[in-house]
Amino acid sequence: MQQLTASVDLERRMQVAANAPQRLLMLDYDGTLAPFQVDPALALPYPGLTDLLERLAGQGTRIVVVTGRPADQCERLLAVRFPLEIWGCHGGERRLPDGSAWRHELSALQAVGLLRATAIKQAVQALGGRLEIKRLAVAAHHRGCPAQAVHAIRALVRGDWQALARQFDLSVVEFDGGLELRLPGLGKAHAVEVMLAEAPTALPIAFLGDDETDEDGFRAVRGRGLGVLVRPELRPTAADLWIQPPEELFWFLERWGGLTG
Repeated sequence: MQQLTASVDLERRMQVAANAPQRLLMLDYDGTLAPFQVDPALALPYPGLTDLLERLAGQGTRIVVVTGRPADQCERLLAVRFPLEIWGCHGGERRLPDGSAWRHELSALQAVGLLRATAIKQAVQALGGRLEIKRLAVAAHHRGCPAQAVHAIRALVRGDWQALARQFDLSVVEFDGGLELRLPGLGKAHAVEVMLAEAPTALPIAFLGDDETDEDGFRAVRGRGLGVLVRPELRPTAADLWIQPPEELFWFLERWGGLTG
């Protein structure tokens, strides 16, 4: 664990959160709650994490997952026994605990662009990668590929998708293990900002993430809550605190959530 923002009184923040009757916890999924897998369908939460989230929810913590995955996919993987709130597709959809949902709508132009982006699927697969087709995005994954294949996949995808982005009002974004073509303006900061606007002023708040796609969330929560980078290695970040999963992740959640002294 390493504190990254000297001006943050970390010990006081932890004590206030632990003693509060309620708190807001926003969590990325892949790389934060679950270790990365070459096949994302196999990315299950760290052992014991689901039980811990259920204990936190039972002790006044409002848990919100903010992920690049579709919300229903994340819900199946977590399989918690309490009503879960999820922001999916990098803020493009929101599923509330009561089951109601909101989704960003694609324009006809953007829908055509995303469809055309799938034309390189076989070429990506031939290089050892994988193309994931979502409702609001298309992602090219190269996790687990040799360095030469990673370079080839990235060159292929960038060459094709950057032209599509300009033509069809889309954006190419990098993530840990690939690239994604998605709607411009979508990002985890949108979800974080909405949650902050809905939260009472004095409510303890934390946002945990690992990827470059979580950086806008760290910037959005700064000054109001605690940004926590969760990953084995430290990298440049706007987060206030760096912890290594899974041991320090469990320690942070238990202490911040008031489950330990």
